[in-house]
Amino acid sequence: MTTEPKEWEWHPLPPKVNVETPEVLKKALEAQQYLSELKGISQTIPNQGILLNILPIQEARDSSEIENIVTTSDALYRADVEKEKRIDQTTKQVQRYAVALKEGFERIQKTLEDNDAGIRSLPGTTLSNPATGEVVFVPLQHKNVILKALDNLEQYINNDELSDVHPLIKMAIIHVQFESIHPFYDGNGRTGRIINILYLVQKGLLDIPVLYLSRYIVKNKPRYYELLQRVRTRNDWESWILYLLEGVKQTSIGTIEDIIQIREEMLKTKHQIRKQYSFYSQDLINHIFSHPYTKINHLKDDLNLSRPTATKYLDELSDANFLKKIKQGRDNYYLNSNLIKIIVKNK
Repeated sequence: MTTEPKEWEWHPLPPKVNVETPEVLKKALEAQQYLSELKGISQTIPNQGILLNILPIQEARDSSEIENIVTTSDALYRADVEKEKRIDQTTKQVQRYAVALKEGFERIQKTLEDNDAGIRSLPGTTLSNPATGEVVFVPLQHKNVILKALDNLEQYINNDELSDVHPLIKMAIIHVQFESIHPFYDGNGRTGRIINILYLVQKGLLDIPVLYLSRYIVKNKPRYYELLQRVRTRNDWESWILYLLEGVKQTSIGTIEDIIQIREEMLKTKHQIRKQYSFYSQDLINHIFSHPYTKINHLKDDLNLSRPTATKYLDELSDANFLKKIKQGRDNYYLNSNLIKIIVKNK
């Protein structure tokens, strides 16, 4: 006979157990080494805004896939230049994640939910096994307790006097606590993963938010949920922290490879276009690498060009295979195919 799980019993942070075990500390230092390398590599892109524009789109897709909100990279990239057009609801939901990541935690929930619902005031939220429908976790049910738990979490995030553990270990703890409080009606998972990224920037471990753990979590989704639940039911912090620290390491390695390839492709394209065309400019290079899909109107507005001039530039770059021109309805899109291949490979 299966018994329904009880409401999660909230305990204030910091945890009452030693989370800095020898194995955890060793893994944290290893993860930080790769994170430092990522921080350095990201600074080698002349315009870091390029990374902020393109990598969050992939993160948005991967992070939402964790919660079975699946959209294609093509739809997301197209939506990036189709702000004036109607896009499907799934793509909109994932795209809001990318916008929220850029805007930061203060405005995150309104952006994700596209409303001002805020903190849950109604009980009844539960988490179920998507395969069986069985309820596996019941988060806090009463708003006054949710608010108390969030206040404690905010203090834990911002006051290092409460806990001076390694910031990567602390990030792992923050993630469990936020997901367990489950304070919003929707978007808790995506919000929690954005907090991860912004916390690393706050602590100076990254300059810009380019470490996207969702790629790792998607590939290890069953283990992710299993270890979250082990913390809640068995107080097994060590297994969870080791899992997330490995995720930091693996994701850093993958993102370093991505950035190196983006940088090399950008330099190659820059030199070739500068050699072949008098209309070369760094602003033009920045545009076609910031927007894997672009349109005539967007280049026109971005570079302050006339429409005929923007059309000429894009068509000539397409004729020379720097971009790929495709027609969708009455609109022409210009794809930076080589950049897209780098971003979506093996995802």
